[in-house]
Amino acid sequence: MNKFSRWFSKNLIRIYAVVGFTYLFIPIVYTFVFSFNNYVKSNLVWRGFTFNNWKNPCGVLDICPALGNSIKIGLIATTGATILGTLIAFALGRYAFKGRGIVNTLIFLPMATPELVLGASLLTMFLNFGFNPGFWTIVIAHIMFCISFVVVTVKARIASLDPRLEQAAMDLYANEGETFRRITLPLVAPGIAGAALLAFSLSFDDFIITNFNSGTTITFPLYVYTHAERGLPAQANVIGVSMFMLALIIVLAGQFVGRKRKTTA
Repeated sequence: MNKFSRWFSKNLIRIYAVVGFTYLFIPIVYTFVFSFNNYVKSNLVWRGFTFNNWKNPCGVLDICPALGNSIKIGLIATTGATILGTLIAFALGRYAFKGRGIVNTLIFLPMATPELVLGASLLTMFLNFGFNPGFWTIVIAHIMFCISFVVVTVKARIASLDPRLEQAAMDLYANEGETFRRITLPLVAPGIAGAALLAFSLSFDDFIITNFNSGTTITFPLYVYTHAERGLPAQANVIGVSMFMLALIIVLAGQFVGRKRKTTA
């Protein structure tokens, strides 16, 4: 018993890690396995193995247009939120100005506000201004709530910078523009890239705010929700697994590039 207790206490963190990762990856494994299901109407019961779902992921009506809407909205919202959020992060992280504390508080409000309240409020605002809900109202809504996450991520990166690097560039007769372009921006770039990936994933995955402000525009999360009761096709699993693998490849590529830079530095 003492031997088992010592082994258990020594490997407790590893046990927690295995249990935690198992809990997290079971839905992903289920999604991957059932993407090969030879389903009839509903992809809930295993009926046999097939590659047809992967060969023709757009074989179900409206699933690829919904995916296309999610990707377009995500790219536009990510671009807008990343540009605006980065500028705000530099302003908050580098400059002292009147009302800075209030701005910091306002930045956190979209993150703290329940999405149900945020989505309903945005819909009310759009209707009061005479905007019909649709593609562009979704884009505006996504930019609005993604900016907060971009600001927090980029601001944390800016706070970790060593100011002596920029001072050294100034001592070597570099002006402010050259210092920003050659020193500051490359150092902040990993934070900006991480913030952009986070913004895209939040935009692509959002359902509640999108549902309030979508009008007749159908995104991939809305497609999944509307077809869940009638039977979600296996092609939705294919798209979900593909997006997961794409995100995993991007993360691994970023890790590889980061390690390569450290070894060559």
